[in-house]
Amino acid sequence: MVLLESEQFLMELTRLFQKCRLSGSVFITLKKCKQPKGSAEGFEPSDNKCLLRATDRKKISTVVSSKEVNKFQMAYSNLLRANMDGLKKRDNKSKSKKSKAAQ
Repeated sequence: MVLLESEQFLMELTRLFQKCRLSGSVFITLKKCKQPKGSAEGFEPSDNKCLLRATDRKKISTVVSSKEVNKFQMAYSNLLRANMDGLKKRDNKSKSKKSKAAQ
């Protein structure tokens, strides 16, 4: 797994989305980084960090601190909006027909 800076992570994530546009999937996970076990007294809430991972056979990750989270979130949401245009729409008609038949 490759640990990247925030801007580099976003560029690589864009490349993953472009590569998987026609076929394939990109898996994204987000989790809170845990505090070190021995430093409970000196640990402040302002030191919180998030770990973001993306995989498509190639694994990339980044750590975002609480100070950078607003800037990163804006760039990340713009990236997702730009690259999620190929999603299939759900067919609600078949659902409503099944529910009417069941009643």
